[in-house]
Amino acid sequence: MLKNKVVKLSVRPIGFPPKETWIYGNEDVKEINEGEILLKNLYVSFDPAMRGWLNEARSYIPPVKIGEVMRAGTLGEVVNSKNSKFKKGDILSGWGGVQQYSISNGKGYFKVPNTEIPLPTYIGTLGMPGMTAYFGILEVGKIKHGDTVLVSAAAGAVGSIVGQIAKIKGCKVIGIAGGKDKCDYVVNELGFDGCIDYKNESVKRGIKRECPEGIDVYFDNVGGEILDAALIFLKMGARVVVCGAISQYNEMSAKGPNNYLSLLVNRASMKGMVVFDFAEKYPLATKEMTEWILNGTLKSKEDIYEGIDNFYEVFKKLFNGEKKGKLILKL
Repeated sequence: MLKNKVVKLSVRPIGFPPKETWIYGNEDVKEINEGEILLKNLYVSFDPAMRGWLNEARSYIPPVKIGEVMRAGTLGEVVNSKNSKFKKGDILSGWGGVQQYSISNGKGYFKVPNTEIPLPTYIGTLGMPGMTAYFGILEVGKIKHGDTVLVSAAAGAVGSIVGQIAKIKGCKVIGIAGGKDKCDYVVNELGFDGCIDYKNESVKRGIKRECPEGIDVYFDNVGGEILDAALIFLKMGARVVVCGAISQYNEMSAKGPNNYLSLLVNRASMKGMVVFDFAEKYPLATKEMTEWILNGTLKSKEDIYEGIDNFYEVFKKLFNGEKKGKLILKL
């Protein structure tokens, strides 16, 4: 009998989740029924949204229930199938959760094509973060050639892809990141035109220096004071894409922007985006971004750690700045 090591939600945290938020267990793997598949999960995706899924509050997706396996995107190999759409050996991208094995009816799972692209890329640049970046900047941000685009959390899984797509589309791109090492990575490896180090300089002064004529599109991953600073520099008709607010996820009460009247003065817009709204178009984005990766115009970086027992230590890296690119746990 196969044993499944699982990480389940134990209590709803207040503020930053302590280790006791989750419990670790071992369970027997059940026999699958007709129409189901059994997957051995190979990689688990870590995303800032995981913190929001712990809160019992109205959102775009129901919270993880107490006693449930912690929600997470996964890449897994089919080890047994009673579903005609999938066969043993298929590698699938889906929502297997933080566990070694998962059973599914296949809904929401996608086959990973057999290419020279490394598997972890399919839960990073070619997974949810990449889809978020692609549709967020192109369809919500509606970038145009020559736009000045400002991206927060520019060294992260979403921000790093947003900036590269904007460069591919002919924009001037400025990042915001924490520390010289990350700023150097954003400029020298990813090809951004400049980067503001929010840990060591005034963000307002940095934006004024790097975007002297203002901002056409601000892609916001952090909220808080950085969003407030960006609003000051909006150009006429600017677009603000609200993708995330990582600076606020562990706060008792989230703070909204003080400078929102800049939207009125500049006839600008601020719109939230959730990647699931674009699910029908994922194949289009995957095809185009695969071409960019293969021809070298889009770079993908994965920060991979190993072992399900290290779940909590890896989770903390989402919020303490100790990562570049996509954070992944290898099982």
